[in-house]
Amino acid sequence: MSKTVVAKYSFSGEEFEIFVDSDMAYEYITGKRKDPMSVLEVEEIFKDANKGERQSQDKIKKIFQTTELPKIVETILKKGEVPITTEQRHALTAEKRKQVINIIAINSIDPRTNAPHTPQRIENAMDEAKVQIDPFKNANEQVDAVIKKINMILPIKFATVRIEAEIPPSWANRCYGMLKQYGLKSEEWLSNGSLKATLEFPAGLRQEVFDKINNLTRGEAIIKVI
Repeated sequence: MSKTVVAKYSFSGEEFEIFVDSDMAYEYITGKRKDPMSVLEVEEIFKDANKGERQSQDKIKKIFQTTELPKIVETILKKGEVPITTEQRHALTAEKRKQVINIIAINSIDPRTNAPHTPQRIENAMDEAKVQIDPFKNANEQVDAVIKKINMILPIKFATVRIEAEIPPSWANRCYGMLKQYGLKSEEWLSNGSLKATLEFPAGLRQEVFDKINNLTRGEAIIKVI
């Protein structure tokens, strides 16, 4: 049976509501469903859904800058309030928490040692600081607030690393695609067929990049931090 709920979006004092299937809406906001229109129960934008009061087209166009229903529904689902069960909220919060931790781990270092923080260390600091994660807010938008709360417990500095890697001729073509994935800034093909590449990437990926280059070249690459 369909579980119909009202998803709401408020902006500039105006209300925009839609009837959606709660399970399908949850799948959409967690990325398991791609088509926003597939969650709709009624293809209409309401001012007050429970009263059946439709929102005016003028106000819809003014706020959303479009009258295309899929784009409007997408905004309501991503930026509005979607009723979900307690179980769904816990699962969504846990996933968003994991995303925040990974963003911090990849992009930051401990300024005392210049070494990356492990995800477990970051999570422990968040527990100690009693950090609350908003299950509906984008993970990137929550990172700054989380860092402010845990910085006294776990010093954090966002940083990038720039390296120069010289890849022997026998491994150069094999490594090229991987180098592009990790922030290839410049390349120079030397007269002996070697590839000299400059990369810049988040500091937390330093060991990962070093390991991948060494594994692909069987330890024959020359890597230095610049």
